[in-house]
Amino acid sequence: MARDDPEIQLLRENIHCAAILEQQSPQWQIDRKESTKRCLKYRRGKDEILILNHEGRGWWDPRSDAKGDVFDLVQHFEPHLNFGQVRKALRDFVGRAPAFPDLNRQWRKDLSGSPPADRWVKRPQCARHSRAWAYLAHKRRLPSHILAAASAADGLREGPHGSAWFAHRDDSGNVTHVEIRGSTYKGSLKGGTKTLFRFHGGSSPPTRFVLAEAPIDALSLAAIEGLRRDTLYAATGGGMGPPTIEAITHILSQIAAIPGAVFCSAADANAAGDRYALRHQELAAATGLAFTRLKPPTENGDWNDVLRNTNQRNLP
Repeated sequence: MARDDPEIQLLRENIHCAAILEQQSPQWQIDRKESTKRCLKYRRGKDEILILNHEGRGWWDPRSDAKGDVFDLVQHFEPHLNFGQVRKALRDFVGRAPAFPDLNRQWRKDLSGSPPADRWVKRPQCARHSRAWAYLAHKRRLPSHILAAASAADGLREGPHGSAWFAHRDDSGNVTHVEIRGSTYKGSLKGGTKTLFRFHGGSSPPTRFVLAEAPIDALSLAAIEGLRRDTLYAATGGGMGPPTIEAITHILSQIAAIPGAVFCSAADANAAGDRYALRHQELAAATGLAFTRLKPPTENGDWNDVLRNTNQRNLP
């Protein structure tokens, strides 16, 4: 097994050692009085101390010679695991932000302030091997070409602490709302108005409109379908208020006159999803557009569940 392959480098660079410490039992606690921005001191009981350095990517034990990266840290606690087993265990930590108090305060600070559109343009694009990319690729199993396309279309950006930001846009392309997803956080920026997350497969105008509940589900279905060029993949972000319904209706009216055009509801496979699908069908009927239900073949699941289950079976 080559230790310098891309996944191993990604695991080393994108997993914070604190996330691993917080999963130990008994749990390690940060010593805030003796910690600095560049050097975090963790304690467990009276005698155990670990120091995290290199922005959480490295660690050392001041009471022994033990030190290393995240791979070494897992083996420090579970020496019976071989390298391949450690690698498998670390996949669950990709994109997981530590929960120590200082970070939680920073989250609250990051989620308030100026309008979502202003804050969106200040965030970097989601780049390959970034923490948000790692979360979406490894935890959510979204393929690289889908992430690259979503980033290039400016529907996806890198938020603080490895979070992924997804833009809702109005019919003029203006950012109206930002959804946030991460391994330990689910929410949105304050002050926005939900319309639709939109991800265009290619051809214009589209002849197929696929509507999911969450942006990750829309991207997951795009991956499953091979990113159909005739399709506009979209997501409501859950419930549908008047601005969202107005955006859906505008799209339906645009494609209703195109021969063979269809509206596909890709809502979740549960009672709430069925209610959304019924409302989608009513909107299609009001514009005379053909309608079909794309229901995830997993009870109480969504399209990301389907994608992850499929990819899990193909893991080495």
